[in-house]
Amino acid sequence: MRQVRGSLPVYLQLTETLVRDIAAGRLVEGEKLPPERDMAGQMGTSIGTLRKALAELQIRGLLERVQGSGNYVRAVRDPKSLYAMFRLELIAGGGLPTAEVLQVDRHDKPDDISAYGPSAWGHRIRRLRRLSGRAMAVEEIWLDGSYVETIGRGELSESLYLFYRMRLGLFIEKVEDQIGLRTVPDWKPSAFEPAVGSSSCHIFRKSWTAEGVIAEVSHTWYDHNVARYVSRFR
Repeated sequence: MRQVRGSLPVYLQLTETLVRDIAAGRLVEGEKLPPERDMAGQMGTSIGTLRKALAELQIRGLLERVQGSGNYVRAVRDPKSLYAMFRLELIAGGGLPTAEVLQVDRHDKPDDISAYGPSAWGHRIRRLRRLSGRAMAVEEIWLDGSYVETIGRGELSESLYLFYRMRLGLFIEKVEDQIGLRTVPDWKPSAFEPAVGSSSCHIFRKSWTAEGVIAEVSHTWYDHNVARYVSRFR
């Protein structure tokens, strides 16, 4: 597993992959993980990097490390994850989300979202999303223009919510997703297989700050042959 520009450190990529596998039930309470050398080979990383990821899991309360015995999964109700609000998973469950930025620019908000947020314009961010390397969604995100004047393409991290917190001091506290169908846009890249103009699964999301202001709205088109939308309640 290699690190690319704008991505999380490799050990955190491993951590988030395992967190999502636990949340999806692919790793269950009490399950013993493979020996560290075998696991590092399976995940394409060094033992040192894997151990750093396992230590992070232990800090989050998701792993019990028993001296002389091995590493055991501890399932918790609400796994702490950078992608806690990212609801798409591979059909088999889990998968590490990554993002390729296609375009970042400033525009007046289109009519369908003009009522959301205090500003009449916003930053339009278009991305291709992958899960464990498989292209499965395209996104068009609108961040309200009141939070920052400009956004450089190279500034964005894999998790926009993390970028908002670290760069803008903006915390997203609540989201609402509306699920339906919508035609695939003409700007989609070839890696996203559904054809332009075809009907696709679609998520319209509104995101609120703690002050009750809608800071961001987004459209996500996803390939139902690769991914599914999952929401868990306990």
